[in-house]
Amino acid sequence: MTALPDFTRIEAMDAADGLRSMRERFILPSGLIYLDGNSLGVASHAAFAELQKAATEEWGQNLIRSWNTAGWFDMPLALGDRVGRLIGAAAGQTVVCDTTSINIYKALHAAMALRPDRSVIVSEGGSFPTDIYMAEGVVSTRPGASLRLEGVDAPSIEDLIDGTVAVVLVNHVNYKSGELRDMAALTRKAHEHGALVIWDLCHTAGALPVDLDGANVDFAVGCTYKYLNGGPGAPAFIYAAERHHGDISQPLSGWWGHARPFAFEKHYAAGEGIRRFLCGTQPILSLRALKGALDIWDEVDMAALREKSLGLTDLFIALVEEKCAGHGLELESPRDRAKRGSQVSFSHPNAYEIMQALIARGVIGDFRAPSTLRFGFTPLYVRYADVWQAVVILEDILRTGAWQDARFAVRAAVT
Repeated sequence: MTALPDFTRIEAMDAADGLRSMRERFILPSGLIYLDGNSLGVASHAAFAELQKAATEEWGQNLIRSWNTAGWFDMPLALGDRVGRLIGAAAGQTVVCDTTSINIYKALHAAMALRPDRSVIVSEGGSFPTDIYMAEGVVSTRPGASLRLEGVDAPSIEDLIDGTVAVVLVNHVNYKSGELRDMAALTRKAHEHGALVIWDLCHTAGALPVDLDGANVDFAVGCTYKYLNGGPGAPAFIYAAERHHGDISQPLSGWWGHARPFAFEKHYAAGEGIRRFLCGTQPILSLRALKGALDIWDEVDMAALREKSLGLTDLFIALVEEKCAGHGLELESPRDRAKRGSQVSFSHPNAYEIMQALIARGVIGDFRAPSTLRFGFTPLYVRYADVWQAVVILEDILRTGAWQDARFAVRAAVT
């Protein structure tokens, strides 16, 4: 098949895309193909508008009165319910606050406290490192506690779960490979052994439908600056099933989680429900940017989003393997679309240099050590034509050896 009919078909796919109008909601630099929304989502016009209003009117003019008049104080709960809708959580079970790392720490301690007769945390050796680091930190504070890792202590996470395990901390979508785990099955397995589960949704929220309540999940955490497009450093979120609310305790007992924060009492008394996961004062300007980002999601059909995501990733894999064959790329992501999130990873011995060459040509993905080229596909603003053009440029870089330019081997602080 010639190139022209292929691209004609690609254009027809974009023309038939039910989400194509969403692209206009975002600020996309001209001449750029952005395939890194799984690391930082792009800005939206709505997010900028909310940020402008919060800065110039609410902070600039109303000052401290805006805690009441603009609803600043209750924003973590209000936005939590909006995120909750996207992850299958009924109202009152999700709160937007702090960072993913801090929320993992809180959730692990809460889960351990709910299983005081157990001492083991189970996680993945291939997890995003902060999950492991925070688990190590929790273990260090609890005498007798220990950490078991998939790929280190046993081949699969299921093999590590027994009657001594208090909690399983697991990523729904692997940050490097994009592999998608079966949430309902693993949660059921943990519960059969009396353990609780914390799901990390950093590479899930806004990328595919999730049903936390339907899967009987105990806790979940995640960020809002990737597929949800909340902005750099946007606050994370934490979910706790309502059935646990009455017994939850977590060690970061800051004043925002107090039952009566403005009574200024001398001792801590935990607030009701999900509020007890709050800690200190939250970043209001970031929360307002996130509010604007979430406005877009009120119009998004998550099933349609997932179908486009699969279409984009299927196309990318097929084109790379067809056009870049013989250049040393190896697929790291699942070939089975049902087991894949919204990203595709290929390995190559010179992955860093190749990615830098791509970025210089206007195709932005990212590199994950030691040898992964990672590409994220955000269905709200990535087109099928973007996928086509990205592969054309990748093939040219590989065929010509353009990546061998010495400047592409210089390592930046952020990869």
